[in-house]
Amino acid sequence: MTSEQATELVCAHSPDSDDAFMFYALATRKIRSRIVNFHHVLEDIETLNRKALEGAYELTAVSFAAYPYIAGKYVLMASGCSVGDGYGPMVIAMRPMAPEELKGKRIAVPGNMTTAFLTLHLLQPDFQPVVMPFDKITDAVKEHGVDAGLVIHEAQLTYGKSGFHNVIDLGRWWKKSFDLPLPLGANALLRNLAPDIQRECCRLMRESIQYALDNQEEALNYAMQFARDMEQPLAEKFVGMYVNHFTLDAGELVPKAAQKLVDMGHEAGLIPHRVAVEFIR
Repeated sequence: MTSEQATELVCAHSPDSDDAFMFYALATRKIRSRIVNFHHVLEDIETLNRKALEGAYELTAVSFAAYPYIAGKYVLMASGCSVGDGYGPMVIAMRPMAPEELKGKRIAVPGNMTTAFLTLHLLQPDFQPVVMPFDKITDAVKEHGVDAGLVIHEAQLTYGKSGFHNVIDLGRWWKKSFDLPLPLGANALLRNLAPDIQRECCRLMRESIQYALDNQEEALNYAMQFARDMEQPLAEKFVGMYVNHFTLDAGELVPKAAQKLVDMGHEAGLIPHRVAVEFIR
């Protein structure tokens, strides 16, 4: 089959250094396929979650917290998960604050379908969420528009230099509470894609991640253009946190942790129905 006959698919993910790192080989066509061509679309994770409700993209990054809402349309891929093993999204504030003090507070959040939001709600059900784009949260906290902010992406590493205080690291809390990594995001494929196309997408994703891990310097150089306000050593640390052995293959631990997360979300009344977390390879 020639490339002209290949199936054209949209591959949607967030404009972040860790995603850029894992998709590097595909975006730059270091790895190719006879039967699939990808067109890359970059959007923030909450937008991707919302568009997944409509089945907008064939391959898309999604939050694990959003999976129960899209499970009828999508199945998760075993490669490409973002997982925090003892670290993750954190709540920051302009003053030192105990986690217990978050009760009743106005907290900026990056979207109510994000795993960060779900995890915070499991820790502290009584707070006032103020939804805004993830890259506006630190400014909102600094300007006292909110009492605290739930930060994801690079702000987890850069908050200190701007004078913020870490109230709680949700990945650390989750690990301490349940002895499990915190599964944050995954790649999902439309269920109505042909089985051979699904298998090829899984192969390409796995090989793209392996290529980046085997060629870290060139993949990091590419990812740096997506590293907001970070010097290379910090970007390298961030990518290393979220592109790890769980990213190459979810194994047994990530599905177990993801099932725990969505089950707890259902029991807390945040997710309307139970769902079995399903992965393909």
